[in-house]
Amino acid sequence: MPSTTVVVVTWRGREHITACLDALARQRPHRTLVVDNASDDGTADLVAAHPSRPETLRLPVNRGYAGGLAAALPGITTEYVAWLNDDAAPDDGWLAALEDALDANPDAAAATPSMLLADGSTQSVGVRLTADGHGADLVLAGRDVFGFCGGAALLRREALERAGGVPAGFFCYYEDTDTAWRLRLAGHRVLSIGPARVRHRHGASTNPGSRLFHRWNERNRLLMLLRCAPAGTALRELARFAAITALLPVRRGTPDAANFHVPLRLRVLLEVLVRLPATLVQRWRIGRRATVDRRVVWREWAGRQGR
Repeated sequence: MPSTTVVVVTWRGREHITACLDALARQRPHRTLVVDNASDDGTADLVAAHPSRPETLRLPVNRGYAGGLAAALPGITTEYVAWLNDDAAPDDGWLAALEDALDANPDAAAATPSMLLADGSTQSVGVRLTADGHGADLVLAGRDVFGFCGGAALLRREALERAGGVPAGFFCYYEDTDTAWRLRLAGHRVLSIGPARVRHRHGASTNPGSRLFHRWNERNRLLMLLRCAPAGTALRELARFAAITALLPVRRGTPDAANFHVPLRLRVLLEVLVRLPATLVQRWRIGRRATVDRRVVWREWAGRQGR
């Protein structure tokens, strides 16, 4: 019986998923589950024909990365569950290094590898919590980090389930940092495992810099803070986002990035407000499960690089 189920979430991944599955075939024995978000480009046929014969969960609509992970979780019984982007190809030994790290550290609930870009540079060795509540990639870190990069991480399944699973409503982005928050509130550690390496074709399955990218990032950061962070921090960042939005029309030298466009920011605020009642219920549930105070986690990790 393998210790890990590797969940590969794909949507129109025909151009890159073969490299991902080829790399998985060279890992320590495990179960591979491909969640197909209603791809219409032949991805399903490609996966079905792959020599490794992965299991497939085909969803009727595109539920995004977070929704795909959440859909897969009820059918997983292994000790560990790995999250893996369809445009990521792990080096040989990736899974073994992550499993061995969690086996040796029972107080850790997640292990994050070195994510490398196509040019060999480091994209992430973990995630830090910035002083204003963003989750930001670390390129240099010690053994312990605040959070993991969800593109290629290993988690303890039971710890993930006890912490509330995956926030399916996020669709895409910040589901990893939100999950790290909840694992930290449950008293768990997150480990950075440098020798476990993954080659990532960053942006192959999404479009960083697009309006959707910024909309999901900005919305989900605020929802994450409202769910997990100290109340004062969450309200401060929500108020700051609203104030910046109100001042943008009269500011000079505003960057031309989509996240500084007023219509997009107004949509983010509207989506957050519509979700606020449900988010406050989720916040209450997260607080009831927590064994560590939100303020303790914030003081320990906000603005720090790791240790």
